Amino acid sequence: MSNTSNFRQAINKAKGQALVGPNVIPNALPYLGGGLILTAIGTYGGLGVINSNPEIFMPTFWAALIGEFILFFIARGVAEKGNNGTALPLLALYSLLSGYTLSGIVFIALSTSGVGIQGVGIAALGCGVTFIAGRNLGSNLSEEDGLALTQTIRMGIMALLVVLVGQLLFSLFGVYTPSWLEIAISGLGVLLFAGAAVVDFYILPRTYKDEQYLPAALSMYLTYINLFVFILRLLIAMNGRD
Repeated sequence: MSNTSNFRQAINKAKGQALVGPNVIPNALPYLGGGLILTAIGTYGGLGVINSNPEIFMPTFWAALIGEFILFFIARGVAEKGNNGTALPLLALYSLLSGYTLSGIVFIALSTSGVGIQGVGIAALGCGVTFIAGRNLGSNLSEEDGLALTQTIRMGIMALLVVLVGQLLFSLFGVYTPSWLEIAISGLGVLLFAGAAVVDFYILPRTYKDEQYLPAALSMYLTYINLFVFILRLLIAMNGRD
């Protein structure tokens, strides 16, 4: 959910601006693809740990999660200053850690009847379809519609974050979300991050210069990772996993 702060910064920068980086998204795509490949490698490694040494997975999961959050803010700050040579290995490590922390929900999906490997494939395919649709829609948004959609998605993601924090706190006290509510939360997450994919293609060229492709790639990466997670959550919830 780290891209709530990205939205806030992007809105402030984009208001009333013409394109400052018309080629920033094409420049960012190879790094987005590389980050997703590293994430898949990290997920594969995490699944290996779960299957071979399940007792060490949760301690390493929390260590990876903390490291992931720290790296996000460091790498984003370095990338936005234009220090691409320093930012690139940091973002690569961030992608690997992100994949490791994703392995938990992927394992649940693989273990859930009716989801399995085909569900993981559906989630990945959904991200690909969203990318194509988001590119067509976001690139053609008017100034008024683009800013309105950005504000709406930003507020929606902030509200979703509050709900998820509440969900986590309740779970610590043994109160778990019923299936119907989990379906609703996950469905909302899918819609919001599908909208965020559209927003990326509108706002990133108005926020970053062509040479600032790494922070643009990071913003898009967060969108598709979150979309993937919420599609998986929705499929798990629809198949009876609380």
